[in-house]
Amino acid sequence: MIQDILPHQFDITYRTLRVCKEDPVLVYGEQGLLCRAEGDGLAFPSAEELEEAYPAVFREAVFLFRIDKEHYFGLPGAEPGPFGAFRYLSKQRLRNVRPIWQAFVSITGFQLAEWYVQNRFCGQCGAKMKRHDTERAMQCTSCGRISYPQICPSVIVGILHDGKILLTKYAPSHSRFQNYALVAGYVEVGESLEDTVRREVMEEVGLHVKNIRYYKSQPWSFSGALLAGFFCEADGDAQIMMDRGELSAAEWFEREALPKERSEAAISLTGEMIEAFREGLA
Repeated sequence: MIQDILPHQFDITYRTLRVCKEDPVLVYGEQGLLCRAEGDGLAFPSAEELEEAYPAVFREAVFLFRIDKEHYFGLPGAEPGPFGAFRYLSKQRLRNVRPIWQAFVSITGFQLAEWYVQNRFCGQCGAKMKRHDTERAMQCTSCGRISYPQICPSVIVGILHDGKILLTKYAPSHSRFQNYALVAGYVEVGESLEDTVRREVMEEVGLHVKNIRYYKSQPWSFSGALLAGFFCEADGDAQIMMDRGELSAAEWFEREALPKERSEAAISLTGEMIEAFREGLA
């Protein structure tokens, strides 16, 4: 999956570092990530390369994370224009970047940059926020309220019945992703992950489920989520009652009849779970 980047090592530990000339800077705008093609992958502008297009880079760059021994910085809220060979690559295209560790870097940086932009003002009193001196947080300059990066827990559900798995497709009005997927949804206040599985399955396809068992988790920065994957079994009547406001399709598939779409097993928990069923591992 996208976070499986070995032999590279991801380190999110916050450090109070200033950007150096050679450090890569992840710049995000409405059109995506500023980068250039390099061999089979991407190259991100260094602070030195970026200075001509954005002179304030050495003053405004904020530390994001480390990959191996290399420090990555961001410029939340800044959007310099394309320059040299650097162009903006859309957020959705980042999932196709290879090698996969660069896809992980690209989308993880996006989630952090978006959080910084969304917390420029205090949600309690409305005053300006500033970056905390010693930790990854934003602090209100007036009331002192501290805000930390927020992650949305979500579930991915592989529903099984009589040797089949239930696949769905989102309605075009709900999502641009139109491949087959599994039932999924965000955890609501006061719910356990298992309760979320039961509720989302009932809401989306009208089924009761049993034997809920945990499979694996995944950070998914495309939606700011932490995904928890579960397999379960339909309990009783397996007739689907689809939520047509959210879904355009919901069908049972035997292993041999699974759609032959481009597999996302290498990047997504949903894709890996579908492939696990195809191979008889679920």
